[in-house]
Amino acid sequence: MVGGSMPHWSVLYLTSEWAIRFIMLIYVPQRRTAAASRTWLLLIFLLPWPGLALYAMFGRIYVPRKRLELQARASARIKAVQAKIESRVGVTPSLPDYLSHLPHLAARLGDFEAFGGNCVELLADYGGSIDRLIADIGAARDHVHILTYILGCDATARRFAEALKLAVKRGVKCRLLADAVGSRAGLTALGAELRAAGIEVVKLLPVGIFRHNAARFDLRNHRKIAVIDGTVGYVGSQNLIGPEFVPGFPNEELVARVTGPVVAQLQAVLLADRFFETDVNIEAQSLFPEAVPDGASPAQVLPSGPGYNRENAEELIVAMLYAARRRVVITTPYFVPGEPFLEAMRSAARRGVDIRLIVSLHANQPFTQYAQRSYYDDLLSAGIRIHLYRPRFLHAKHLTVDDSIAVLGSTNIDIRSFALNAEISLIAYDSAVVAALAAVQERYLAASDELDLAAWRKRPASQKVLQNIARLADSLL
Repeated sequence: MVGGSMPHWSVLYLTSEWAIRFIMLIYVPQRRTAAASRTWLLLIFLLPWPGLALYAMFGRIYVPRKRLELQARASARIKAVQAKIESRVGVTPSLPDYLSHLPHLAARLGDFEAFGGNCVELLADYGGSIDRLIADIGAARDHVHILTYILGCDATARRFAEALKLAVKRGVKCRLLADAVGSRAGLTALGAELRAAGIEVVKLLPVGIFRHNAARFDLRNHRKIAVIDGTVGYVGSQNLIGPEFVPGFPNEELVARVTGPVVAQLQAVLLADRFFETDVNIEAQSLFPEAVPDGASPAQVLPSGPGYNRENAEELIVAMLYAARRRVVITTPYFVPGEPFLEAMRSAARRGVDIRLIVSLHANQPFTQYAQRSYYDDLLSAGIRIHLYRPRFLHAKHLTVDDSIAVLGSTNIDIRSFALNAEISLIAYDSAVVAALAAVQERYLAASDELDLAAWRKRPASQKVLQNIARLADSLL
C-alpha cells in the first residue's frame, strides 16, 4: 500500500478471484449439461485463475465457422450423390418392428441411408489385419485412400509405407490422411519420404495459434478408414502402428473389411475430411465406381464429430439401448459416459435386457481408468454385468443389439468420442454379421473376470476416493 491510497495486491487478487467465480457462474451453464457445468464450476471455484485458463482452452467445443460451413456443404453433396446410388442399392433392413426405426434415425443423424448387398468380414488378428490391408494395397489398380489417427514410425508403419510406394510405382494414386497430433511422430519420420515418392499426405486438424481455420487442439480426427479402388473398405479401431506402441500394453483390435455399395459411404467420409483441410474436391469417376452388390448384408455408415452440432453416436446407441429386448453387449477400452447413456443402460437392465460391458483389465491411461471404475458400483447395482478382459489391452470398440444389429468402428463410450472427436461407425443389419461379432465377444468373455458387486464394494477406501475424484473430471477426459 502506498500512502494508504491503493489497496494491497492481495486484495486485488482476491477481488479478481470472486469476480471470476460470479461471472463464470452465469456463463458456464449456458448450452451445457448440468454435470459438465458442475465439473467446471467446481474447478473454477477452487482455483479461479487456473480454472479460467483451462476453461479458455477446453471449456467450449469451438469449431471454426468455416469448418461448420464445409461440413454443411459436404453433407449436402453426400445427400445428392447418395440419392443417385440409393435408387439402385438402397434398402429397408429386415428388422423386428421394435428396432425398425433405427436405420432411419442413423440416416437422420449421419446423412447415410442403409445400402444392401454388402459383405462384412471381421478381422480380429492384429497382424493378420495389417497383412490383408497391405495385400489389398498390392492389388490396387486405381487408388488407395487411407485415413488414420496414429501413423507410427515402427516396422508396421514402414511396411505400410513401402506398400504405398510400390503402388505409386504401378501408377496407383495414393492419398494418406493422418491426424496431426496422433500421427505427429509418423508424419515427422515418414511424411517427407512419402511425399517424395508421389504420395499425397494431408495433416488433419493441424494445431497452431495463428491458423485461422484451426479448431481446439484437443478436437481430433480419430477415424480409421481405408478405401482401395472404391470397392474394398476397412473400418475399425486399428491404427497404422504395431500392437505394442504403448509399452507393456499390447493392443487387441477389431477391423471390418467390407465390399459392396457401403464402401462408397466410407469413401465419402474420407474425401470429406480431405476437403475440410484442402478445400479442394476430387471429381474422378473412378472414386465411386458402379455400386455392385457383393454380399447379403444391409449396412450404413455413421460419421460423428463436433461439426455435426449433435452427438450422433451417443444418440443412436442410446436409442438402441432403449429399443433392445434381449441382449446388448458393449466392448470399449474407455467407458466415461454421460448421464443419458448411463440411464439408458440402467433402464434396459431393469426391463430385463441382458446388458454386458466388456472392458480391459489393463489400462494405458490410469487416470481415465480411475474415472471409468467409479461407474462400476452403479452399473452392477442396476444388474449390468461387467467383464474385465485379461490377455491384452482391449482397444476394440463395438456392440451388438439382440440378434439383429452390429456396430463397430472407432467410437469409444466416453464424452471425448461422443462430443470432441471425429469418429466413424459401421452399422450392419444382418444376423450373420451379428453372430460373427457375438463369437468374438464370447471369446472375450471366456478370457475375462466378471466383477461381483459385493467383492467390488470391498475395494480399499483409497481406491474409492481416487475413482470419485477422477470422475469429477469426466468433462475434461
